[in-house]
Amino acid sequence: MDPSGIFSTSYARDRALIRTRAQWVALALFIGILLIYPWFASARLVAIANLMLVTSIVVVGLQITTGYAGQINLGQAAFMGVGAYAASVIEVKAGLPFWVAVPVGGLVAALAGWLFGLTAARIKGFYLALTTIAAQFIFHFMVLNLPSDWLGGVNGFSLQPAQLGAFVFNTDRSLYYLFLVVTLVMVFGAFGILRSRHGRAFVAVRDDDVAAGMMGVDVAGAKSRAFVLGAFYAGIGGALWAYQVRYVSVDQFTLFNSIWFIAMMIVGGLGSLVGALIGTVLIRGVQETITSLGPDLVERIPSLSSDLIFASMNVFLGLIITLFLLLEPKGLMHRWNILKANYRLWPFHH
Repeated sequence: MDPSGIFSTSYARDRALIRTRAQWVALALFIGILLIYPWFASARLVAIANLMLVTSIVVVGLQITTGYAGQINLGQAAFMGVGAYAASVIEVKAGLPFWVAVPVGGLVAALAGWLFGLTAARIKGFYLALTTIAAQFIFHFMVLNLPSDWLGGVNGFSLQPAQLGAFVFNTDRSLYYLFLVVTLVMVFGAFGILRSRHGRAFVAVRDDDVAAGMMGVDVAGAKSRAFVLGAFYAGIGGALWAYQVRYVSVDQFTLFNSIWFIAMMIVGGLGSLVGALIGTVLIRGVQETITSLGPDLVERIPSLSSDLIFASMNVFLGLIITLFLLLEPKGLMHRWNILKANYRLWPFHH
């Protein structure tokens, strides 16, 4: 819905994602702010922004699988870990550069997603949720029980900084620009996928898979593709994460992380890519705030402990999910769309 008085005069313009000059200006200003952000923010804030960018890719993939295709996925952190470990093996064992390791990490994670997508073609609901949780435990079991010279075992992998030619991404600022470019490409690609016939098939399967099948949609194929795409995005995010921390361990990809990703999607709004980004920023912001204030609270209140701070973070997570499910089940983007529609319909309130 465009603002009153603005209408499309061609099919191409009607299909355009950005339709008005004001939207182009707002997008240009937003990207400009992102480009200059590292030059004005502290090193800590830049590192947090890097974490948000990496997480955004993972949550966008989860949004494709769950928000658009309706396939419950509680193992997104496991697919992220598969991408991180695949990229680490490619660099440490094969000695290939990061611009090869990152795509390979996404492809290996996509393969794992395809395997679980096969189960999604036959089961759904509660049973699918249990299957994706099993992915989390299978990932941990394989990493810890395979020979340590394969995946590092409990010791994990240590990586060298990402390098492109003679340029080394060894600072938070340089990594920020790398992650920003990859995130923009991945988000733009997600918009393209969801506006294609594949995206329309995802929505049809989500709304009613029986009716979608009767209308000619390949329901099993759509479910499998949704898992493959979601896992691919998680793998790319995991590979970038590996190059950010330059150390990969199985403890970094737990079931709690998968639940956090679900929370980000719920807060931002199911079925909205922009909502996935907003939810990521808000939840990650809360996480980092609690993490930053935790040591000060422990110092001022000796009865507190770091374990209690961590537990309170998870309690707060549960409270956020509960409140949004009760008060705003469609997320913040639903409320924003209502406000935007009221503005665009003015002065014709009817």
